[in-house]
Amino acid sequence: MKRIFIVMFLCVVTAGAQELRLSVPYSRTVLPNGLQVILHEDHSTPTVSVNMYYNVGSGREKPGRTGFAHLFEHLMFMGSKNVPVGKFDEWLEAAGGDNNGSTNEDRTNYYENVPSNAVELALFLDSDRMGHLVDAMSPEKVDAQRDVVKNERRQSYENRPYGMASIVLSENLYSASHPYHWPTIGSMADLSAASFDDVVEFFRQYYVPNNASLVIAGDIDPEKVRTLVEKWFGGIPAGKRLPPIDAPTPFLLEEKRLVIEDKVQLPQLTMAWLTPAIFTPGDAELDVLSSILTGGKNSRLYKRLVYELQIAQDVSAVQSSRGLSSDFSITATARSGHTLTELETAIQQELHRIKTETPAARELQRAVNQYEASFLSRLERVGGFGGKADLLNNYFLRTGNPDFFNEDLSRYRSLDPKDISTVAQTYLRDDARVVLSVVPEGKTELAAEKKGGK
Repeated sequence: MKRIFIVMFLCVVTAGAQELRLSVPYSRTVLPNGLQVILHEDHSTPTVSVNMYYNVGSGREKPGRTGFAHLFEHLMFMGSKNVPVGKFDEWLEAAGGDNNGSTNEDRTNYYENVPSNAVELALFLDSDRMGHLVDAMSPEKVDAQRDVVKNERRQSYENRPYGMASIVLSENLYSASHPYHWPTIGSMADLSAASFDDVVEFFRQYYVPNNASLVIAGDIDPEKVRTLVEKWFGGIPAGKRLPPIDAPTPFLLEEKRLVIEDKVQLPQLTMAWLTPAIFTPGDAELDVLSSILTGGKNSRLYKRLVYELQIAQDVSAVQSSRGLSSDFSITATARSGHTLTELETAIQQELHRIKTETPAARELQRAVNQYEASFLSRLERVGGFGGKADLLNNYFLRTGNPDFFNEDLSRYRSLDPKDISTVAQTYLRDDARVVLSVVPEGKTELAAEKKGGK
């Protein structure tokens, strides 16, 4: 028997704090085969977003068999039992819709944005590839998409300036047994070694209804859409229940200094640290710290390196939040005539300052305001990456609560300036990080070989 959960929230304004509470009402249904279905009404435009999450990313892969999750992102558009090759896009576009997919370490996502009168078409297409992709799969199709993925790796990593930096960083932040050690796109050797049977086994293990969640958001009648979901997905059998990922706790006990020679004109420095997983204490603080350091022309590192010292072409910082662990990185590209040691010295001075001097309340508030403005902007649209449908699915995957909007935003609103200094002291340690220099071929003298001063 299916289970239905209906959750409604009122939009209220707290009188004292004058903070708007977000309202994203939804209903949740669990089909007998385990498919989680989340419905959200938004009649502002006559459109609907159908957003499917499969709880499989590169973190579910095994050493020697990497790249499968991303490979399926391609194979899922190559035809299924009742949808010939090329018709997925053709039929959607004829109805006025669009679609896309993405893969990361924690999940694979597919969405279709369609006019509200075409929602059944999107559900049919998604159900056919969930239930009947293998029926239309062949070694020739797998080989063709394997070659496409290999070419994508060449374009995005191997032949791209500074492209191998992210792969080298992950390999040195995480041990070989950790699921984040390898890139989502996989290795050339693993992609080549994968057999057709390996690929089919991967699909049958992970692309099953009880390992998926489906969000349908927009101009819908929930009861009618729920009936359509049961019609198209109800007959797909459940797969085996999957255990949680058994990943070792990542740690660094030393500073690692690495140098890559690349076909680039300017050297680039990246400093990276292991940090808390998404939605755990420290994650929001580091997100805000990245904004204080490089979020705009008045940010600390941008102002210091680019404007005042004029030693950097650009500088950025990011808290890459994920389910098992996160990492925080600072990347700066040197201006012609300057070395990465100069950049590291200046960055180190600013890190020391943020650790020992609490940032001003105004500085923190500006960073929080920037995040809140971006957050609210995403809620203005239903579909696409980062829209309401995607956020509902992401929150459900990571917290079990699709309407985690207020809890997420409150992580930032509740921060104190001392929290920023504390998190920098705790996680951005000089003796537990990776310092990577990417230098022009034959110019290793430009690398950051010394620890920066304070």
